[in-house]
Order: sequence, then C-alpha cells, then structure tokens
Amino acid sequence: MKAITCLLFCCLGSTLLAERVTIRLGTILPSGTAQHQALLEMGEQWRKDSAGGVKLTLYPDGRLGGEAEMVRKLRIGQINAALFSAVGLSEIDPGVTGLQIMPMVFNSWAAVDQVREKMRDRLEQRLRAKGFEVLFWADAGWVRFFSKEPAATPEDFKRMKVFVWAGDQAQLEIMQSLGYRAVPLETTDILLGLNTGLVNVVPMPPLIALAGQMNTAAPHMLDLKWCPIVGAAVVRREVWEQVPAAQRAAIVSAAEAAGAKLRARGREEDEESIRVMRQRGLQVHTLSPEARGEWERLVRDIHPKLRGTKVPAEIFDDVMSEVAVFAATASPAQAHAAAKP
Repeated sequence: MKAITCLLFCCLGSTLLAERVTIRLGTILPSGTAQHQALLEMGEQWRKDSAGGVKLTLYPDGRLGGEAEMVRKLRIGQINAALFSAVGLSEIDPGVTGLQIMPMVFNSWAAVDQVREKMRDRLEQRLRAKGFEVLFWADAGWVRFFSKEPAATPEDFKRMKVFVWAGDQAQLEIMQSLGYRAVPLETTDILLGLNTGLVNVVPMPPLIALAGQMNTAAPHMLDLKWCPIVGAAVVRREVWEQVPAAQRAAIVSAAEAAGAKLRARGREEDEESIRVMRQRGLQVHTLSPEARGEWERLVRDIHPKLRGTKVPAEIFDDVMSEVAVFAATASPAQAHAAAKP
C-alpha cells in the first residue's frame, strides 16, 4: 500500500512540475517606471491565476542588450519572451513596422489605436506563423529629437551625427541615403556616445531619454512627433503551449490588462518626462510652420524608400488607407488632438 501511495505521489508531483512554466521576459523599459510596475503586477496576477504554475521573470533596463541582441537571445533560448518595439519585432516579422517607422504618418494616439485595432489580427497571425504568440500590445511615447545643440529643420540635423538602433540596417541605409551621418549603437552605449561626441542627436521617446539621463548630454528637444514607439510582448509558441489550456484565458486576460496599463501610463509618462526634464534645464524648441513644411517634404522622400523594403508594401498601403479613414471620420476632439505637434 505504501508503495502504491508513493507511486501516486511521485506521478502527481511530476505532473505538477511539468505544468510549471517560467516566462523569462526581456525589455529595454527602465525599472522603477509605471510601465515596469505594470509588468510586475501582471506577473503577480499570473502567479495567482495559475496557483503558482506560471512564473514571470523580468529583465528590464536593457540588461540583456538592445532589441537586436534580445532577439538573438530569444532565438537561442536564453529568454523565451520579450517586450519589443517595432524595431525588435521586425527582426521576427517586418509587418509591425507599419505602425512605427513611417514618420509623421500618425499624429495622435487615437489614430494609432484605431489603425492598430484594424490591423491587429493580421499582424498577430504573421508573428504566429514565425513561432510567436502576442501577449499584449503596448506603446511608449513619441520619438522626439534630443540634441547637443539647437536644431529645427532637417538640414540642421545633417550637420550632426544621429544615433540609430544597432541592428537596424535598413534604417541606417535610409538615413545615409538622405545625407545623414547615422551611427548605430546599443542602448547601453548611447549616453557614452553623446558624452564622447560619437553621436550628438538621439531620436527617442522622452520616457527613455529621462531614464537614461540623455538630457544631461543633449539638452535640446525639438517638439516634433516623429513617430510613435509601438510594440508588443511576445512569447515563443512552444513555451506558450506548455501553459495548461485551462489557464490560458486567465493569463491572456491579465496580459491584456497589463497592456492597457502600459499604454495609459506610458502616454502619461511621455508628457510628464518632458516636464521633469524641462525643470532640469531641457530646452524645448517649438516647430514653426516653415520648419514643419521642410519636415513634411522630407518624409515625402522617405516614405517611398520604406515601402516594400523596410515595410511590406501591402502593410504600408493598408496603414496609409486606414490613416486616411481615421482623418475623414475623426471626431472634433480627435481632430483637435491630432492638430498638436
């Protein structure tokens, strides 16, 4: 009898152990931010909903390197999940680039939200075909230009050396083709690059700039919404399939709630970060109508270079079509928000 009891206990224990899943998630999001807290809360909710069967281990602050490096670690199994912007996601599938790297296509969060929802199923299917499940969608503010010297027009920035994310070869080539001196760097090397003169312009969202103290070396910001930072948390499909089917709905629900918090808090912190940096000496330069016209002419040159190269042609066309639909149907409040720089 004791032998039978022992055997049953061992079998039960083995089953429980087999159902435990540890999701190791990397991100460049800074620790201590509201967005980081939302991820911690998601992990705690997973633990409760799965009775300890699903555990989240976070690696924030770019500890595992930039997004290109995290994709490499994802592929070799060092981590099995990551929260990426479109830059990292494009290393898996280029479809998501249509939501981020098309400059000055979006000018309000309402437009981003509407277009993302319209295209969400298709983008998730593309990522699933590459072996990844989307846990939630997120964003992290608008890319602005932080520079060591004042600059307002595209020509002003041609005198400077512009940071681009390491691994983003297409962006590097496009910048160079337009006459810009682009310098690829990992996240951990940006501030050093600013301090040593390796770069003197850093396009990035204010939240990341504040966390990385970029404003101390680049105290000028052009108030131009270049593009939104849009991304998603993804997990390797074989790891996702280890989560018991009965628990997946609760895990997805907690993840989507975290995504909603990340979007809301990220948008608040985007503006709050600018206010904090202004208090610390950041000079914000308003865009004149003439300067805006120069930027609009520049993006008219950039967009054809993106279509069919960095952004799949059908995705590019559909994004432009959906943005046009939004502009034609936007409420007065949405139109007012979209009119801001």
